[in-house]
Amino acid sequence: MEKPIKSNPFALIPFLIFILLFIGAGVVLGDFYQMPVLVAVFAAIFTALLMNRKASFQEKIGHLTKGGGHPDIILMVVIFLLAGAFASVAEGVGAVDSTVNLGLSLLPENLLMVGLFIICCFISISMGTSVGTIVALAPIGLGVAEQTDISLALTMGAIVSGAMFGDNLSVISDTTIASVRTQGTEMKDKFKANFFIVLPAAIITAVIFGVMTAGATSSIDEDTSFQIAKVLPYLGVLAFAVAGVNVIFVLIGGILFAGIVGLILGDISFMDFIQLVGEGFTGMQELAMLAILLGGLVELIRRNGGIAWLLEVFSGKINSARGGEAGIAGLVSAVNLSTANNTISIITAGPLAKQISERFGIDPKRSASMLDIFASAVQGLIPYGAQILAVAGVASLSPVEIMPYCIYPMLLVFCGLLAILFRFPKFTTRNSH
Repeated sequence: MEKPIKSNPFALIPFLIFILLFIGAGVVLGDFYQMPVLVAVFAAIFTALLMNRKASFQEKIGHLTKGGGHPDIILMVVIFLLAGAFASVAEGVGAVDSTVNLGLSLLPENLLMVGLFIICCFISISMGTSVGTIVALAPIGLGVAEQTDISLALTMGAIVSGAMFGDNLSVISDTTIASVRTQGTEMKDKFKANFFIVLPAAIITAVIFGVMTAGATSSIDEDTSFQIAKVLPYLGVLAFAVAGVNVIFVLIGGILFAGIVGLILGDISFMDFIQLVGEGFTGMQELAMLAILLGGLVELIRRNGGIAWLLEVFSGKINSARGGEAGIAGLVSAVNLSTANNTISIITAGPLAKQISERFGIDPKRSASMLDIFASAVQGLIPYGAQILAVAGVASLSPVEIMPYCIYPMLLVFCGLLAILFRFPKFTTRNSH
């Protein structure tokens, strides 16, 4: 059994180095491409390896590899690679162009972003994964931006926004499952409590995207021709997602389906298909390496006492139910900022949040909602989180350029804080602190 880890605020220094190098260099130099993200994370890892004299260097290397090899991290890597392959094959056979043209022919330009946001909400709540939703729909968002005068960063922000809506609410999302399990409540109760808090954020987000793209025009001629057969791979992915099929099967099925369509229509040969799959894998290699290295960095920070210190700080000065909810929100947000993984942050902060909720009579479904809402909101805003990194990779943009357009996560924070302030929606608590 692992020994209790002593809290240590200095353990967070490597993480601060990563942030300063990754974001600070971009601010100072005026170019966020000057500092390669892998160089920044390696500098942070090297700093973490030099800390904690009580552990040998070999032990610290073991912690690094254990964190990088965490099942959640490796699953994320597999999803990234498959998603890259699906996007590559879909583009290679013309599925992206046909899908975008279908959208352009059905929706006026000023409603494209609203439609894209709503579709992402629907898919993510059906699929249960924000990353899976993002990597499946980001190529379509890229195509929309290329064929209209809508900003590419805005398009990617709409996709991240919709993806985080479902990540926070889906009954098959790992974040939702983690929050419900750690708080000892029922899934349906948590969903109901959560839904009424986040619905206003989703509605206002749709309105904002509609206003921001009200004067949008198409930059192409009248040629919005499409082949419905080439749209089928995306429709297949969406159908399987709605049916609750595992995201791995969804993406593998999408790759094969897109390849078969391309082969039947004569757009690609079998070797072209293999090459496209390989190119998709290659395009996601940096993102996959980043996920593994960040996982290792987080484990080093945890072993050195950084996460334990965060847990102490956010549980210290609480003296009311409202303060307890604010403490839970702050705790899971801080842990998420440090781990860049909303599921891990909920699992980490969950037991302490349970203690806080029991002490101050906070209903379990409400504490579960606070955990999930603030973890998802922070995850959808941090430029080093998997969601923004994924869309940035597809769009060849800096993650920092996309952040201002992640409207829904911003409003999610605001609605969450209002829910704490006004104790909305009302629930009967176990005692009346």
